[in-house]
Amino acid sequence: MTPFAIAGVQMHVAALHSNVDGMIHRLDILMARFPWTQMVLFSELAPFGPLDQYALPPENDALERFQEAARKHRVWLIPGSMFITDPDDGRIYNTSVVINPEGEIIRRYAKMFPFRPYESGIAAGTDFCVFDVPQVGRFGLSICYDMWFPETTRQLTSQGVEVLLHPVLTGTTDRDAELAIARATAAQFQCYVIDVNGLGAGGVGKSCVVDPTSMVLHQSAGQEDMFPIEVDLDMVRRQRETGMKGLGQVLKSFRDRSTDFSVYDRSSGTDNYLKTLGPLAVPFQGTTAGLETTAPAMRVPRVDSFPGQDSLPGFAHKVPPAFAPEPLPNPTAGTATPPAPEPEAAAVPAAAAPNPPVRPGVLTGTTNHDNDSSSG
Repeated sequence: MTPFAIAGVQMHVAALHSNVDGMIHRLDILMARFPWTQMVLFSELAPFGPLDQYALPPENDALERFQEAARKHRVWLIPGSMFITDPDDGRIYNTSVVINPEGEIIRRYAKMFPFRPYESGIAAGTDFCVFDVPQVGRFGLSICYDMWFPETTRQLTSQGVEVLLHPVLTGTTDRDAELAIARATAAQFQCYVIDVNGLGAGGVGKSCVVDPTSMVLHQSAGQEDMFPIEVDLDMVRRQRETGMKGLGQVLKSFRDRSTDFSVYDRSSGTDNYLKTLGPLAVPFQGTTAGLETTAPAMRVPRVDSFPGQDSLPGFAHKVPPAFAPEPLPNPTAGTATPPAPEPEAAAVPAAAAPNPPVRPGVLTGTTNHDNDSSSG
């Protein structure tokens, strides 16, 4: 058995002032009550809430305080995420950091799928986040809406990720759908899913921990909660070899697939139907989008519900301010490379590879070389 204790913290998040003090206070309580905890995960945007007006530079006092707290308690700490402004191009990214027990930031990850069209002013990251806990296993990080796109988890688990850390901020009626996706993700990709939501401006709670058989190990309700769960990484490895309950060997079946998927070739034409769909925009009052005709190609332009609607401030369907096109994904991003094996020797387990600190100012990605470029 390879046990590792991960705690989620579901807490009330305020939108108009810092929550950093409250997070550190809860971390102190958590470690006093459950000193065997080895990793702590907070919810998406927990430090400063959901308003990007509080975006900070890549190096800031809040991160320094989280680093000090991780060092004090000797834990791996993922303090949710916060809006970070790229100093080079001014873009704002929803960014999470991974802090090791020495207090070093070893990874920075920018959310790949901002919740558009609602998060229209937030740029999308392009690099994946994979890191190793020495002598334990391989971990990956995605943020909220990322998990609705199984390609993100496919990329992570194809690199050996065994535990998916998933901070979310969901205060809407689709939370139950997210819980279903969390269970499906765990089964599809044979991994643990640690899904932590906030309260108040940070969400409606219902955080959960799911094991690789899709069994829910813990389900929070709508109140504050601290839930340390000991996961077993050997269970992941056993299931990936023998199948869930001795049945589906999903990752190996994908590896041995007899077909590739042309939909991922942007020039293949396979996705032509998607191009017939309307713009990515917030629905407006009285919309009939998708109902005008039965044939997508015959759709007609939308007509406003009543005269003057466009002139009213605050209507959600108005076109958001544009920013420069985002870079295309980097197909090699996010690779956590294990150490090369000695000649004629068995390969070194992925978990044996330590994680060096990242270079200051790097917003996303999982590598730390001087010539790396940020997605920002």
